[in-house]
Amino acid sequence: MPRARPRFRLVALPHAGGWPSAFRSWWQVLPDDVECVVAQLPGRGARINEPLVSRVEPMVDALARELAELEPLPYAVVGHSFGSVLGYELTRAMEAKGLPPALLAVSARQPPCFPSEPPFAHLRTDAELLEHLTDIGGMSPGLMDRADLVGPSLRAIRADLEAMETYRRPRSGVRVPILALGAVDDPVVIGDRMHLWSLETSGGFAHRTFTGGHFYLYTPANAAAVAALLLPGAAAAPPPAAAPPDPLPGIRAGHR
Repeated sequence: MPRARPRFRLVALPHAGGWPSAFRSWWQVLPDDVECVVAQLPGRGARINEPLVSRVEPMVDALARELAELEPLPYAVVGHSFGSVLGYELTRAMEAKGLPPALLAVSARQPPCFPSEPPFAHLRTDAELLEHLTDIGGMSPGLMDRADLVGPSLRAIRADLEAMETYRRPRSGVRVPILALGAVDDPVVIGDRMHLWSLETSGGFAHRTFTGGHFYLYTPANAAAVAALLLPGAAAAPPPAAAPPDPLPGIRAGHR
């Protein structure tokens, strides 16, 4: 059956080291007329052989160019963890181009008024980084002693962490509304800081909390609940009973 012509687009930015497949649960809960475009950064997926980038600015420059080239649609930006930093800066860049999103959703990352402080995660050894990722639910415990298998993933994670930990708050914020999202049981983020994302916009602000740890956003139930907050005029569809989402094509940005 042909897919409906999109009426709305979600631009999704995953966590540090994340592949587009991080948002596969979202493809299950979105209506057919909502397009989901997920960033695929260098050094992972179809771009595994490209040099890693360890600063926010060049990542955002590339994302903004590609987003501006897509067919015009009303859209929202949602970023998770490190993706929140990219989403915030991408929103600023798209505002500068006169192509702002309708909404920016930032998830599981403290606002830029709280910069990262030492000891920095990107300077940890592979073993230390693996232990940290396992502790917060970002890596299977069975991989703790298999750094050889997770080497490429660790390199991408380390580059993204360096970008996040060297990032500093810009002089100006955004004008679009911000929705700050987090989990009450997140072991990484200080929940009381999330409401201070309100300082980063001259538009509206809302704050919602969930449960599910640092990666709460990727569970089907939370994906459906958050998507319903982002889509104009209609709630997200309920999760299907069976089939997994279609695999991503091997392009720079993954599309639903």
